[in-house]
Amino acid sequence: MMNHSYALSNAAAKYLALEDQFGAHNYHPIPVVIEKGEGVYLYDVDGKRYFDFLSGYSAVNQGHCHPAIIKALTDQAQKLTLTSRAFYNNLLGEYEKYITEYFGYDKVLPMNTGVEGGETAIKLARRWGYAVKGIPENQAKVIFAQGNFWGRTLAAISSSTDPSSYNGFGPFMPGFGLVPYNDLDALETALQDPNVTAYMVEPIQGEAGVVIPTDGYLKGVRDLCTKYNVLFIADEIQTGLARTGTLLACDHENVRPDILILGKALSGGTIPVAAVLADDIIMLQIKPGEHGSTYGGNPLACAVANVAIDILEDEDLIENFEKKYEAPLLYKNGAGQYDLNNNLIQAFSCKYDAIRTLKISDKTLAKCLDKNIFPIFRGMKLSKDDKIRQHATQQLRTYWKIDFEDFKKILDKKGGFISAHWDGTELTEQAIKKETKATIRCIPLDFKEESGKCVYSGKDSNRRVLFARAY
Repeated sequence: MMNHSYALSNAAAKYLALEDQFGAHNYHPIPVVIEKGEGVYLYDVDGKRYFDFLSGYSAVNQGHCHPAIIKALTDQAQKLTLTSRAFYNNLLGEYEKYITEYFGYDKVLPMNTGVEGGETAIKLARRWGYAVKGIPENQAKVIFAQGNFWGRTLAAISSSTDPSSYNGFGPFMPGFGLVPYNDLDALETALQDPNVTAYMVEPIQGEAGVVIPTDGYLKGVRDLCTKYNVLFIADEIQTGLARTGTLLACDHENVRPDILILGKALSGGTIPVAAVLADDIIMLQIKPGEHGSTYGGNPLACAVANVAIDILEDEDLIENFEKKYEAPLLYKNGAGQYDLNNNLIQAFSCKYDAIRTLKISDKTLAKCLDKNIFPIFRGMKLSKDDKIRQHATQQLRTYWKIDFEDFKKILDKKGGFISAHWDGTELTEQAIKKETKATIRCIPLDFKEESGKCVYSGKDSNRRVLFARAY
């Protein structure tokens, strides 16, 4: 937890109590009750404004409640929302043409959620493996990267390396294998098995802590999959749609996956919309009645997705990525100078916004810290400026010298982020995860002048990291 205490109002406490009493306890959210979203901002029930660095787990790349998307949603909702796929509708074909031409594939199979997209991709890969590659029936294997996350269905957790996802839910899906992420040698060894039909990977891993591959990894994946006649499945549900400074994260290395999975921002955060794209040789292996969804390709989803994609171009989200990167943190005052708005308060976290470049300026960060605003940019170091680093040190000092019992209590009662020392070993990291379900959410800040003891092992350490549960 950062150096910020949440004093719950009566209104907020009421909503927390309702969820605690009547909802399943499968999430542990930050105790902030949001009632409105607009652009990059969220507003709670007490009127406080937040900068949403998390962007709805990358579902609102276009901003909260984008007016064009909301208009498309409301206009279509008054005409037709659902026919089921027992009938044609007047929007599905237009949407299919638009999205396939936009991303350069022959066909699209529309689904609702990202995890459905992952399931669809695996079914397509298995069917292709039997029909085209010639894998013996029921012998097809799909390889995944360790640390992957694409949902919590039984198939998804069967590929997971996170005990909190799979413990107590077995038996698991057969025909799945794992290799270390960002390890081309291990991947090549796995792909030499003639029964491997696909490798499914996030170009940038999300739930694992925003893990960015080394330069050339994606190109290497593409080359190996081609060499061994294996389908390259790119899970771009979080990284796609202008999230990392290109249309797709795969575009950073100019590679084209055989199967592309999209979701989240495909609807701009309004309704669940997902899409699986592939060429005919893959997609047409599935025949009528063999796969589908009641809501998949519904007219409302088609109308919304078309506009959500339009915005990527119309508002130059890709081109403006770098030049507008810092601007949302600042406001122009009457004199035309940039300054922070006083009611912009503590941010949640940042995932993909900060991935492509490390161009958050020290000046911008200093302004944030001077206002007691401490954004968490997952996957990047804070600053190279000593004074700013020292300032940031003060912001997080509260929870740096806690023991493990206090560590667990804070997570149980408050949730959020906790800064604590870590001895740098995978064994300790896994032990903490097993006992608290908290994982490392940021590259260590590494302030060398701040030595300490590992919160779990008690060993000497100068590595401080941010721990948090997956919400």
